[in-house]
Amino acid sequence: MSSAQTPLEATARGATVTPATTIASRHSLIIRVTHWLTALCFFALLITGVEIFISHPRLYWGETGNVLTSAWLQVPIPSSRPAVQTGYGYTLPDQNGWSRALHFQSAWLLVFTGLLYFVGGIASGHFRKNLLPGSSDLSLRSLLSVLAQHMHFRRPSEAEAHSYNFLQRTTYLAVIFILFPLVIWTGLAMSPAFDAAFPPTVTLLGGRQSARTLHFLVSGALVLFFFVHVAMVWLAGFRNRTRAMITGRVGNR
Repeated sequence: MSSAQTPLEATARGATVTPATTIASRHSLIIRVTHWLTALCFFALLITGVEIFISHPRLYWGETGNVLTSAWLQVPIPSSRPAVQTGYGYTLPDQNGWSRALHFQSAWLLVFTGLLYFVGGIASGHFRKNLLPGSSDLSLRSLLSVLAQHMHFRRPSEAEAHSYNFLQRTTYLAVIFILFPLVIWTGLAMSPAFDAAFPPTVTLLGGRQSARTLHFLVSGALVLFFFVHVAMVWLAGFRNRTRAMITGRVGNR
């Protein structure tokens, strides 16, 4: 006779039957790798970008701009260069050298990471399946429900952990296909070599100083997205969501 026993027999004999935890697939390997590479590049670009910016915390519109011209916007922080008068009686340490080198390297790593993500997203159907809003997402009832959930900071259900709602989809699409390409374009437009090789791409932005101003504004939008993104991940369950982006899977418990 077989020594195996059914769950019912095991229960009758006093044994405890523990149901298996359901583990569902959430993120593919290429999504996870590019996500963390992008996060690494983002922090490197943010830190070095701030160091570069404080050498001249004034923004202009047009082709040229310097301390002798009127600023379109002057950020109220001290500069790291004595020649740039910002109203403070001191200057910050000048870290412009290593910051520019690391900023440039991180930017190119971000470009290659973005290309890898784009190719992988097309090949796997990630954009079509996970990011493009479906017809059900566009209904008025669905939109109001999502807005109410976010406005009241309600934690999403476990079922919602396996998909994105309309606001998430449109936000991710805007960040991936608008903000990131724009921040790269405006960054390249500040390069004299890029300006000389592709003048129209700089002219379309209104000049190199306009490109710098747009670069600053788009970077600010990305920083805002980062803080909102982290806050929503925390609200939805930081450990589960982070584990899903590391291991690719999310459990029911």
